[in-house]
Amino acid sequence: MTTPRRIVHPGPPAAERSSVAAARAVPLDFTVPAGEIVNAGIAQGLGTAGCDGAYVTLSGGRFSPFRYVMPAGSPGPSHAAWYSETFAPEGVVTVEAAGAIVGWREGEPFLHCHGIWSDPEGARAMGHMLPLETRTAEPLRVRGTGLVGASFIARHDAETNFTLFAAETVPGNPGGTDTASALAVTLRPNQDLGTAIAAICAERGIREARILGIGSLNGARFADGASMESYASELLLRDGRLEGGLAAPLLDISVVAMDGRIFEGRLVHGDNPVCVTFELVILPARPDPMPEPA
Repeated sequence: MTTPRRIVHPGPPAAERSSVAAARAVPLDFTVPAGEIVNAGIAQGLGTAGCDGAYVTLSGGRFSPFRYVMPAGSPGPSHAAWYSETFAPEGVVTVEAAGAIVGWREGEPFLHCHGIWSDPEGARAMGHMLPLETRTAEPLRVRGTGLVGASFIARHDAETNFTLFAAETVPGNPGGTDTASALAVTLRPNQDLGTAIAAICAERGIREARILGIGSLNGARFADGASMESYASELLLRDGRLEGGLAAPLLDISVVAMDGRIFEGRLVHGDNPVCVTFELVILPARPDPMPEPA
């Protein structure tokens, strides 16, 4: 039997290993003008739609300047993992695929984005986009699922010593169980991603769902036998689904290791522990609130 991989964070493990908040899902489809800071442009779109949070895609977007970081080892004992130096490609960067969780940090809208992109020479890279330092080079079409009644709130996390999003109910906005069509979810370290998602869905009687999100894994094991050994990573869930009759979700991902290598494919169930955090929007089966790409 495989021994589960564990990463030791500096603080005491929290008793609750996941946070779940019910929301009403709202389809999003808006355009951020050229020359806009990404964080500000997407925040304005969400505000116009009356949403408290969201998962959005930036696929196909073009940006300049573009700034990002990759996963890295921690420089000291204060954290179990950290970030690389900031990468600043010259020219216009084109995003192949990127997803972002939108929530709140210090009372202001904030974007957490992972994706794959290429520079003008076609060099492909993956990581964590810095949304306050990146601007649109041309109009950016943003599509996704907005949340009413729940969001992702950035708070200091004693276990990891990071400021992390936590899924929380938004007081005073009707998105509770009677009208819920989405779940905002955050997962803590050292639990298998697929197992945690399956348990959350089973507890709520969800047999079919679309699963959207980003996060980090401590290594990755794929259904085709491939593996990523990096204990810190940045991951984009390219296609996630729970299908009727299946106990485990189908999770197709792209993930970057600390050395910059990109791994892609479907995860095997039961052997993919969260490294620092995972942020998800789960959409139970019903008329799909997220517009499909044109």
